[in-house]
Amino acid sequence: MNSEPVKKMNVPYFLAYILIPAAVTALCFFLGYTFFRDGGAGAVVLFLIPPVLSILWWMFGGKIIFKGKRKKLMQELEHSGFCANHTFDSDICTVVVDMEHGKIALIFFWNPFQNYVLPAGRISKIWTDDGKNGMGPLTGSSRVSFLFTIDGIRVRVNTFTSNKRWRMDSDYILTGISKADMMAEALTEAKGRSVSSN
Repeated sequence: MNSEPVKKMNVPYFLAYILIPAAVTALCFFLGYTFFRDGGAGAVVLFLIPPVLSILWWMFGGKIIFKGKRKKLMQELEHSGFCANHTFDSDICTVVVDMEHGKIALIFFWNPFQNYVLPAGRISKIWTDDGKNGMGPLTGSSRVSFLFTIDGIRVRVNTFTSNKRWRMDSDYILTGISKADMMAEALTEAKGRSVSSN
């Protein structure tokens, strides 16, 4: 198990992910403008390929890395005897709960090279957020999530997101609330077992 504090973001990785493709593209633009002002194949390569590759990297690179590291984490947990009673995958975080041993495992999108396997007793607060806002007939939500605080860090895991607001009685919202409540209950039970075993 990990003793170090939880970090949701690896800042060097985040900066490299964003800035290196941008820097390479800017350098290629500079070289293209400097050496291929009259156009030609070299200009096409320098002006077209780096931006396209950068966009593809920003769209898919992080997802591929995160999914690969998440798969590796699940394999490691299985071999270590971690009992994955509940697992929830979101775009930014994966939470795995071992209620039997009072543990949780975490991996974050912006910190994919660091896995956390922790006693659930380190969680200080657990709750569900249905995202409800608006008044009267405009009441609705575009995000449902479960949240917990561990090592003073608040972790929000979305169980439903949308770019539009849905009524609170819609199936999307109700399903999201059900998933969030289930994970919050699993975390609460794991926390109770972790505390009682100490």
